[in-house]
Amino acid sequence: MTRSYQRKQLLWMALGGALTGVTLVLPQLGFLQWLTMIPMMIGIYRLGEDSTLSARRMYGYGFLTVLAYYLVIYHWFFNLYPLDFAGLSNASSIGVVLAGWIGLSLLQAILGGLVFLFYRLLGQTGIYERHPLVRPFAFAALWTLFEWSSTVGWTGVPWGRLCLGQIECLPILQGASLLGSYFVSFMILLVNGLLAYAVLYRARATLCGTLAIASVGSMLVFGAVRLSIPEKEESIQVAVIQGNIDSHEKWDSSTGAKTKEIHARLTRAAAQEGAEIIVWSETAIPYPLNQNQAYQTYLSELAVECEVTLLVGAICKTDGKEYNAIYQVDPDGRIHEEIYAKRHLVPFGEYVPMRSLFTIFLPFLTEISMLEEDLTAGTDSNLFSVGESKIGGLICFDSIYELLALDAARDGADLIALGTNDSWFRDSAAVYMHFSQARLRAIETGLPVARAANTGISGLITKRGEVVDFLPPLTEGYLAGSLSAKGAGTLYTAVGNLFVWLCAAFYLLLLFIGFSTRKRTIAHNYKYF
Repeated sequence: MTRSYQRKQLLWMALGGALTGVTLVLPQLGFLQWLTMIPMMIGIYRLGEDSTLSARRMYGYGFLTVLAYYLVIYHWFFNLYPLDFAGLSNASSIGVVLAGWIGLSLLQAILGGLVFLFYRLLGQTGIYERHPLVRPFAFAALWTLFEWSSTVGWTGVPWGRLCLGQIECLPILQGASLLGSYFVSFMILLVNGLLAYAVLYRARATLCGTLAIASVGSMLVFGAVRLSIPEKEESIQVAVIQGNIDSHEKWDSSTGAKTKEIHARLTRAAAQEGAEIIVWSETAIPYPLNQNQAYQTYLSELAVECEVTLLVGAICKTDGKEYNAIYQVDPDGRIHEEIYAKRHLVPFGEYVPMRSLFTIFLPFLTEISMLEEDLTAGTDSNLFSVGESKIGGLICFDSIYELLALDAARDGADLIALGTNDSWFRDSAAVYMHFSQARLRAIETGLPVARAANTGISGLITKRGEVVDFLPPLTEGYLAGSLSAKGAGTLYTAVGNLFVWLCAAFYLLLLFIGFSTRKRTIAHNYKYF
């Protein structure tokens, strides 16, 4: 086939990627996600039948498709400009914004292109001709592996999981309680692939359409049943504080008195509504609390006065290392030495990976962090004990990595206290997308989440991802309410990312079958030659 034909298919694929990206930015359109990847899948099927297309070119087309998807998703980087609160000039701010938007999209596209490459390599075994309906299953399995790969290493950022486009359709997302978010993403890809196959190959249209409808229908039925089961009466009285102190003020030492006044006032109000555990945002106190006696006295006196347990975000400095931490302050005023330390730090925000390299070639990226030294990552869940309840901690970036919440669930947590500082995002799509990640963690683990954000969105989230109440971005306030304590848990809590490994095994099995059959065919033909 001609290059112009191949490029036409690329346009269809890139269109499908971009349209799907829109459904993550605007999840109100999430229902369209079951159709938006059809153009992409049609292009993939057609290119898969092109014997003149090299594997290298297929990778390039896949790279550009995934790039279009992520450029749409990461458009919110423009809302970070200007970064004057980090001490950057306008020129440096533009460089950081472009590096974030384009650079992060490129990193994801480099890996994403491998999905298309490995799909093409499997096709070269001839298995698609012998078993045509394996195509949508194979591609969905490869995309699932790609989503998982986005959790590995400092370059991995699982911000663009397909399933997040379904956040406004909670019955669909309940499937994450079975085999995790990857299972939901797999089903979305599979349905799009089946429908695309029905469009291209009319002889199998009825079968593909039936399978697609059955897939969506079964997920809706399971989700509706799960949502209809009453929650247990055991509950935790919890509150979250949103001080609405943005990044321009947060790190200014002159705002200390303002921070204390706002948080004390909101904490007292939440306590009067019956809250027993009150969660403050990430680095609500942007200093080493364990070395600041004035703030220790302030927190101890506030906890005693309100007769509550405070879970407060602050810095911890010990043994020459600094941690982004959550401290526990008991109603008797005791501040525990044991902390929860943030386990997945933000590259260039809290530490600089390969510092010597970036200092030479991209020095402005090393200037983003407002901290004098790199932070150190925590290593375990370190649950808080509050009465008979166990509370798991997560801080900001932690919440987009499913295994960290899974650790807390397996260690016996009854609730997740999530502190975050999303003031960098202002009121952009990023704030809502980040909040959706917390809802997904609740569904996966079967744990309610109390999310306290510095400038929003703060919210109380049930174990099934329902939002009891929330505070919109750029507002000051608090939320106090009751969250049902941990129940029987979920299947995902027990099996973890088993589904990812099943997808890997499925692809390898197809590869083995394809090469084995091809080898036998070649041997057979040679015999009669």
